[in-house]
Amino acid sequence: MELPGRVAVLTGAAHGIGAALARRFATEGAAGVVVSDIDGDAAEQVAEEINKSGGNAIARRTDVTSKDELKALVVAARREYGKVDIFCSNAGIAHGSGIHAADDQWTSSWSINVMHHVHAAQLVLPAMVRQGEGYLLLTASAASLLGTPGDAPYSVTKHAVLGLAEWLAITYRPRGIRVSALCPLGVRTALLEPALALGHPAAVAIAASGPLLEPSEVADSAVRGMRAEEFMILPHESVRDRFIEKANQFDTWIDQTIDQTAGYVAARRA
Repeated sequence: MELPGRVAVLTGAAHGIGAALARRFATEGAAGVVVSDIDGDAAEQVAEEINKSGGNAIARRTDVTSKDELKALVVAARREYGKVDIFCSNAGIAHGSGIHAADDQWTSSWSINVMHHVHAAQLVLPAMVRQGEGYLLLTASAASLLGTPGDAPYSVTKHAVLGLAEWLAITYRPRGIRVSALCPLGVRTALLEPALALGHPAAVAIAASGPLLEPSEVADSAVRGMRAEEFMILPHESVRDRFIEKANQFDTWIDQTIDQTAGYVAARRA
C-alpha cells in the first residue's frame, strides 16, 4: 500500500518506534496521522511536530487496555478525517520477568501485547471490508519468532501477536485487507535501553544478537514492507536466517540459545 492520501492511526506513538512511524507516515504524504499513546502530552508533541513540518496530525490520549478508549480513538479519527485506512497497533510492554512473574504482569502483558491488537482489528475491519481495502500493521518483535530469554510474559505474548497477524492475513487478504507483522530485534527505545543499562539477561541477549537500530530505521523498513505488502517485515535481516535455523533444528537451536545467553551475561558481568 502506498501512503500518500491515506489516514493512519497509531497506538504507542508518543515515543520510540511508534513516534518514528508517525513521522515517517506523514513524510510519505499521509492525509492524516492520528498519534495516540497513554502519554497524552508526548503524543501532542509528536502531532505538533508533524504539523509544523507540513503534515496533518492529531493526538489523542489512549489506554489500549480499554476497548472503549480504542473505540473512541477510531471514532475520533473518522470524525477528523472521514476514514481509517491504516491501523498500526504498536503499543507494547515488557516486564523482564520469568515464569514466576506476578499475575498483574502476565495480565498487563496479555492485555497490551495481544488483546489490544485484537480489539483494534475488531473495531476497524468492518469498515475496511466495506471499502474493499485497508491495512493492519501489528508490531510483533523478533521475539515472536525467536523468543526472549529472560522475559517469559513478553516472549509468550509476542508469539501470540504473530499468530494473530497470520490468522488475520489468511482470513482477510481475500477481502482486500493487507496485514503485516513488524518484527524488529534490538531497537534503541525506552523499552530496551534501561534494561540494557541494568544488565538484564533478556536485554543483554537482544543487544548481542544484532545491531541496535534507531527507531527511524525501523520505520524505514516498515514503509518499504508496507509498500511491498509483505506479511513479515524484518528490519534485522539476520532474524530470517535464525528463524530458518530454528525451524530446521529446534533442539539444537534451543541448546545454542541457552549457551549463548549464558555467555552474553557472563561477558557483561566480567
